[in-house]
Amino acid sequence: MKFRKIFWFVLAVVCTTNTLTAQELYVFTEPASNMPSKSIGVRVTNEGMFNPEFRSRTMAEVMVGIDKNLMVHGQGFFSDMDGKYRLDGAAFYAKYRFLSLDDAQSHFRAAVYGKIATSKRRAFSEDVNLGGDNSGVQGGLVFTQLIHKLALSGTIGYSKAFDRERTFVNAIDWHMPVSVDITELAPNQMVNYSLSSGYLLLPFVYKNYNQPNFNLYFEVLGKTNPENGNSYLDFAPALQLIVNSRTRFDLGYRFQVAGNMYNRYMKNMYLARVEFNFFNALNKKS
Repeated sequence: MKFRKIFWFVLAVVCTTNTLTAQELYVFTEPASNMPSKSIGVRVTNEGMFNPEFRSRTMAEVMVGIDKNLMVHGQGFFSDMDGKYRLDGAAFYAKYRFLSLDDAQSHFRAAVYGKIATSKRRAFSEDVNLGGDNSGVQGGLVFTQLIHKLALSGTIGYSKAFDRERTFVNAIDWHMPVSVDITELAPNQMVNYSLSSGYLLLPFVYKNYNQPNFNLYFEVLGKTNPENGNSYLDFAPALQLIVNSRTRFDLGYRFQVAGNMYNRYMKNMYLARVEFNFFNALNKKS
């Protein structure tokens, strides 16, 4: 009986902590903070865009909090980007938090992340996207600062694509202008960067972790091709609702404000997501 009381007390603390940092749960990027230890999250994300016809992608994802510093993700990508809805590929993501500085109503986190992805798409785009379009690896750093109801986060990373030139072998048949240099449009590397902000709109005063959380986000997402200097910059506003500290709903839209990359698939895209979290799911039962 005593163990049960302790268990529910700890669970309440974990959930409350998760609620207090809800504004760090960015929609288009990952923060330096991790999900609670021994927890499991399941999310389904849908992306849609016109390029030039409407195309969509669905991502099924499982997330596991190994401990307070390490979490991993497994992803599967399904889309009709090439005309027929199918499984495009999969990815594995890991993030390790190596720095935590805590203060009253604020904290600072720093983490290193890595990702490996595979895709069978023949993506005729200068962009390197390991979210379903390309096979490759990615790594980088992320820094997140929470100050009361405002959370700020910055990311810098590097992506390396596998066998990019093979995907362009039939580019001329795809009505690509003859004057275009295919080798320039098939880079195998990309520098990624982002700046994200999140603000907790509701509740005004916390009473318990069952209160709904309503968050407003604004993110700036960019990439640069170091081989030719081509780049792009997107703005991405989003809204988020969190219910009972366990169920999360995201709705966002990203659009390009500057850039010169050829044939970007994600140039103007909506994102809709639902996520379910199971706290202490990996704890051994007493």
